[in-house]
Amino acid sequence: MFSSSRTRYQGESFSKHRASKSKSHKKNPSFRDSPRKIEKLAQAAQASSPQSNQTSPTIGSAIITLSVGREQRLFAAHEDVLCHSPFFQSACRDQFFQAANKRIELPDEEPEVFSSVLEYLYKGDYYPRLEYDKRRNSWNLEDGGNGNGNGINEAVVQTTLGPILKDTVIYCQAEKYGLQELKKLALRKQGLQSGIQCSTILSSARFAYANTPDNDSKLRAHYLALIIRARHTFKRSGTMQNEMENGGKLFFDLFVAMVNHMDDLAQKSPR
Repeated sequence: MFSSSRTRYQGESFSKHRASKSKSHKKNPSFRDSPRKIEKLAQAAQASSPQSNQTSPTIGSAIITLSVGREQRLFAAHEDVLCHSPFFQSACRDQFFQAANKRIELPDEEPEVFSSVLEYLYKGDYYPRLEYDKRRNSWNLEDGGNGNGNGINEAVVQTTLGPILKDTVIYCQAEKYGLQELKKLALRKQGLQSGIQCSTILSSARFAYANTPDNDSKLRAHYLALIIRARHTFKRSGTMQNEMENGGKLFFDLFVAMVNHMDDLAQKSPR
């Protein structure tokens, strides 16, 4: 139904620094909190299986055609399934008097990402799906989350802004569509990713800052916590230097978080 934009990971990457663990926290973070608090707040996610959110269309539900992206990829979905999103509920309401050929135009969306959103609306999850490991009492991503068996990584979406982590784009789209549970799922899945390039982490962090409101800082906190934990990798990164020279709110928040981290270390050291 869509063509994936796939990329191999090269260069500086995180093989051991996962972004976050699968725990939940309800408090909204402040970047003036300690890094430990930021990290905990970045771990927000549901503990139950996401498949519990799957939706089945009712008999007779209208079929909506959706044109997605610059190439106008066509998708079809049941109206009552789409209307679980306030965004699409409003869009369908605008076409109430059209008996046939109901169509929604989404020219700025990525078809690969929208396919995952649609998959979530129907199934309560999207590929790679979460799998529960009873032996380790933990959640993992199917197929390891980072490939399709041929050494090709599918965790990244190639956008006009460069490579962005797919779960980050899905989180931002879920914010736009009013799908709060999908936001939690995308954040949780992103926390299970590893082996990501520094440049991709930074471009994804900038994307997160540009596409989330200031009062929804969980995804932003996720990136701050990741960069702080992997600071020894980032300080050797030429990409990090270039990004910091360009500046922006991301790096002010990072500065505050790292100062708090140093304060925490100073308080713990014996006097």
